[in-house]
Amino acid sequence: MGKIIIVIHGLRNKPPKDLLLEWVSLSIQEGLNYVNTNVQLPKMELVYWADIMHEKPLSFEETNKKSPYYIDEKYIPQQKIKGCKQSILRQFIIHTLKKIIYAIFLKKDFSLRFKKISDKFIHYNFSDLEVYFNENCEANAYACKQRDDINNRLITLLEKYKNDEIFLIAHSMGSIIAFDVLNLISSNIRINTFISMGSPLGAPFVLSRIARLYKSNMQEHIKLQTPETVYKHWYNFADIKDTIAMDYKLSEEFSENSKGVKVKDFLVRNTYKFEGKANHHKSFGYLRTPEFIKVLSNFINE
Repeated sequence: MGKIIIVIHGLRNKPPKDLLLEWVSLSIQEGLNYVNTNVQLPKMELVYWADIMHEKPLSFEETNKKSPYYIDEKYIPQQKIKGCKQSILRQFIIHTLKKIIYAIFLKKDFSLRFKKISDKFIHYNFSDLEVYFNENCEANAYACKQRDDINNRLITLLEKYKNDEIFLIAHSMGSIIAFDVLNLISSNIRINTFISMGSPLGAPFVLSRIARLYKSNMQEHIKLQTPETVYKHWYNFADIKDTIAMDYKLSEEFSENSKGVKVKDFLVRNTYKFEGKANHHKSFGYLRTPEFIKVLSNFINE
């Protein structure tokens, strides 16, 4: 039995698979070097699904900054990576705002109030998510096929490495895909560690969808919890300034599974900047945080 790191990327179009995997590896190695951790990374695989949603990848050959195929954020190393010193006041404000939003948009059975507003918000801001969330397969069979194709890419890799210790990293929308798949796959596939980073799993429209899936599976009691396929750890990493991961405390929404595995939240500082502009949601910034590197090192050394 060996160890394998499987990474699934998030929203929007991406550069070619090999380049994106190289940048992911460089980000992790940068984090290891910063904390002076001398560990040998195991094999790493990337679940690349951008080509299912987009006609062609982002390219350095595209020089028009207004083109949808222009690479506007590439991997660059950070000279200094500081620890997490988040504002207590900001945490309080965001946590209070979260409760207000939940009270406005979510009913007790996790169904949505003002669903049309939520649908329009997703339509204008997250086209990939709109396709993935499509539930009317009769009217839009192609969108359902795209969702199935995305899920199957992750399922195929999990099946391939089912006899190994799996460390699954899911960024942004990738955490929604991973959560779906981990609740779909057979029990003979076990996940040692599930990592969500920059995750929108706690957003009301995502929680509502997860609850609807429970209902469609004829489960009488809706209980949001760690997927049963995760048998050791679920760690969630969020930057307080990451607007996609505004709900940085998934432990308040998701209970433990039958194995006693409950999500553990980490507030981290995502230091990614490109051409002077910060992006607190970028995966490269999350992958080099000391908190994530410690969790990864523990997995490798255990």
